[in-house]
Amino acid sequence: MPFKINIADESGKTYHFELESEELLGKELHDKIQGSELLPGLEGYELEITGASDKSGFTAHEEVTGMGLKKILLSYGKAMKIKPRKEGKKKTSNPKPKGLRLRKTVRGKAISSEITQINFKVKKEGSKKLSEIFPEQNKPKEEIKKNQDSEKKGV
Repeated sequence: MPFKINIADESGKTYHFELESEELLGKELHDKIQGSELLPGLEGYELEITGASDKSGFTAHEEVTGMGLKKILLSYGKAMKIKPRKEGKKKTSNPKPKGLRLRKTVRGKAISSEITQINFKVKKEGSKKLSEIFPEQNKPKEEIKKNQDSEKKGV
């Protein structure tokens, strides 16, 4: 099963690609890997795994060891939104009630075959810029939309 890889650089731009690799299995959150393990074009890059999610949308949590699913008690932060679904559309003066904790399902911090998306952060730059390695993702949104419209008209 291919992984959807997201690489974020310091400027805030994120680059996406898909990768089918067995080398990432067993790695954990906050592990550092060399960019050449992902793509040969990422030579010289050092990347850190910052997050992951599985095919059902459960996020990987650094406090849960292993690869399986587990229900843990969470306060606000990762895997818990500001307003839980149970409150519905009820208007409250404080969208973040003090002391609210919920039991949520999360996945372990190790990368397994169930994981579909992995997020990376650049720790050390390589010789080439990411915009040069992924030129198709470096276009402005208006230009991409014009290209898609012209392809639809031509068909």
